[in-house]
Amino acid sequence: MTGWTTDRMPDQRGRVAVVTGANSGLGLVTATELARHGAHVVLAVRNTAAGREAARRMGGDTEVRELDLARLDSVRAFAAKLTADHPTIDLLVNNAGVVLLGPRRTSADGFELQFATNMLGPYALTGLLLDALAGARAGRVVSLSSLTHRNARLDFGDLMSERGYRGSAAYGRSKLATTVFGVELDRRLRAAGSPVVSALAHPGLTRSNLTPRAWEHRGRLGRLIGRLGLLATQPVEQGVLPQLRAATDPDVRGGQFFGPSRLFETWGPVTEARLSRQAVDPAVGARLWAAAGELTGVRYL
Repeated sequence: MTGWTTDRMPDQRGRVAVVTGANSGLGLVTATELARHGAHVVLAVRNTAAGREAARRMGGDTEVRELDLARLDSVRAFAAKLTADHPTIDLLVNNAGVVLLGPRRTSADGFELQFATNMLGPYALTGLLLDALAGARAGRVVSLSSLTHRNARLDFGDLMSERGYRGSAAYGRSKLATTVFGVELDRRLRAAGSPVVSALAHPGLTRSNLTPRAWEHRGRLGRLIGRLGLLATQPVEQGVLPQLRAATDPDVRGGQFFGPSRLFETWGPVTEARLSRQAVDPAVGARLWAAAGELTGVRYL
């Protein structure tokens, strides 16, 4: 089915939806549409002041909670407080991400920052919320991938990109890891007989706040490059549709991957997208799952 739009979103009343990075970009539009269709939306954000302003503007039934995916103590605290207040969670959209094309940076836990934010944090958060998701009538997890995952390769001897660091390559590896996680999560949920669905999406080339931020390290030239890059992208309202379909279409099956349909999946109406060979390799999935469990201390399924 192509031509999917928010007009096809079913009523979300009675659902509790958690959206990470919900105060800007794709996350903001995702949260806004879920709230507009009646969901109780939890905006999981690092900057709670920005989150409160976003919630005020979008209206609907929302709440704002602090979450820094690059800090495992923050992930654990967020999950513990959230599940105490919401024992049942219907939807988790692992939307938040970071693109850093400058020098290598590390998280508070000592991990390469893109890998920590884009994969390890969502892996841990999903595991800590899984019981609450399993208690829902139709629990669902959506992982946000990227076109860059197709040109990346995971090096299990250097997951933290300590050798010959290049920001763009490290970003691609982090998004491949995110994609492998979403596919492996589906594989393990099915094996466990869980009712929770794991689906994936990517936005193609979309006009989000990540594009200019990626070039901030280059100063004035970087700002110019970022602005020029925005000219080649589709509006965020279009780019968000794959993840909204993955999150709300009642016909979505576990493991499905959605993206734009035109010009090598860079823009256009929503369709099923293509996963890379490594993304769907069960051996890669099992190995990454074991590594994530070891690195985060969160083990499940």
